[in-house]
Amino acid sequence: METLEQARQNVADLHWLATLLTGCRETATEVTFQALAREADEDTFFSTWMHAWSRKLVIAKALAAVRDDLDRSASRMELRRAEKYDLPPRSWTLLGEITKSDLERALLQIDVFPRAAVLLLLLERLPLQDAAVLLDSEPDLVRKALALGARELTINLAGMQGWNSTVAGSTTNCEEHHVRSTEIPS
Repeated sequence: METLEQARQNVADLHWLATLLTGCRETATEVTFQALAREADEDTFFSTWMHAWSRKLVIAKALAAVRDDLDRSASRMELRRAEKYDLPPRSWTLLGEITKSDLERALLQIDVFPRAAVLLLLLERLPLQDAAVLLDSEPDLVRKALALGARELTINLAGMQGWNSTVAGSTTNCEEHHVRSTEIPS
């Protein structure tokens, strides 16, 4: 049986995942409660099974909540050509431990489609085909979004540690993206 503290941590983790997928804490709250309401309706026999599915339900509901944003972002991805990025040197590593808040800030600076690709493929470790189905896109586009998202995440994290790009016209915090974001306490 799950303790109250474990249940709270599970809900907090699901809410954070939904926040990262949607870029909006209010939407994430709605999505999380909708997914968990189904779990609360089940009897104890199914509660363990539903608990395992709650993460998948939150992901599906979060992506559905931002479907229009995902579609627009995916369209932008299809039109993007290979761009010149000034990446931190190969010797660069994160200094010390990165906080959850820093990771959230770095991720939310990425456009929604590549951010979702990073979250689903790298953090959630979903197979490419599953991520493509969830994102309603071709696997090649999801792979392209993952590459771009991972690159932008690296640039954003390096920028937080003082690294600056030397490529003219490049941004290290992906300011050109129009994503719904939230205030993140420092």
